[in-house]
Amino acid sequence: MMPRIRPLLLYAVLGLLAAGSAGARQLPVLRWRGDYTTAKSLAEGLAAAWARSGGGRLDVDSFNTISGIDQAIAGKVDIAGSARPPFAGQPQESRLVFTPLAWDALVLVTRRGNPVHDVTLQQLYQIYLGYMTRWNQLGGPDRAIHLYSIASPLDGVEFDLRRFLYGRGDQEIAAPRLYLNTQQLQVAVGLDPQALAVTAYSNVYRNPGLQMLSVEGVRPDARTIADGRYPLLVPLYFATNPRDPDAAEVQRFMRFAEGPGGQAVIRARGMVPWADGTALQAGDALRRQWVAARLAAELSGGRVAMNGPLAAAGATDSQGAGITPAAPAAQAAKMRMQQRDAQRKAADRAAEAQSGGSGEGAE
Repeated sequence: MMPRIRPLLLYAVLGLLAAGSAGARQLPVLRWRGDYTTAKSLAEGLAAAWARSGGGRLDVDSFNTISGIDQAIAGKVDIAGSARPPFAGQPQESRLVFTPLAWDALVLVTRRGNPVHDVTLQQLYQIYLGYMTRWNQLGGPDRAIHLYSIASPLDGVEFDLRRFLYGRGDQEIAAPRLYLNTQQLQVAVGLDPQALAVTAYSNVYRNPGLQMLSVEGVRPDARTIADGRYPLLVPLYFATNPRDPDAAEVQRFMRFAEGPGGQAVIRARGMVPWADGTALQAGDALRRQWVAARLAAELSGGRVAMNGPLAAAGATDSQGAGITPAAPAAQAAKMRMQQRDAQRKAADRAAEAQSGGSGEGAE
């Protein structure tokens, strides 16, 4: 009797497992594509937590911002990851719903050991336009700044930095060393002692080979991001298409991502969940106004006190004038910067000629 019972029990167990597998297969597999920052900071951790909770499967494909957005619009993926909001210059992006999930920060990185530890907004403004090109202008050695950037002008991290500095995310910059995504960029920066680049805090805060610079004397870390003192804060978004055939399943995943399970993943990666950052949300416009005011005042010879973005951004600069965007102030100062830059380059060429020429390491 026993020999016959055991096979029956075995078949019953196998049948239950098969039924469970069939049920799991009935759930649609969601597809995610986007920038490396959002993939590593959010999507991969959320996908793993979603699967552990029994929610289903999310396939994550990291490449860059615009590829994810374009494929979500075309219906080739269900969710796009982006470190920037929709761009008005690309009207088709309005077809997607951009949902902010976390607060991250833009950080300027160099290779570990660089003697420069702080940079001002004005210096960043001039570096990215090619007006400031040497580390000794930042208090470092007399060597060229090797500026690294992402090839796509609509990459989320680069777009956000340009929007902070110039008032427009598609501003052209002088960065000859281009990479497809921040992963490749960070590897290159870690190999080059003269490198400078922007990336996301969540990408590099545990990277021992890279050094994050303070901005206006404020070091990026978990505390200065959470309390809003660090000025270059940005949301990370998941963008979804309401016309997606699997829209109901996508919304089920998004509810998970915004809920306690998703928030735990976000905190574990050094970021602030969007729902927790109500003060950051309220202060976002003021932070951006403060950045614009500080740039405008410094480029025109005035000053905006450094008492923290929310304290300094109010309505007036040190001259009592209304806050003005950085870009118009830059136009007014552009001629002066070009003249100073030409003089500096002439002096550099003369010094290099006297020292016997300039190689790549001495640039």
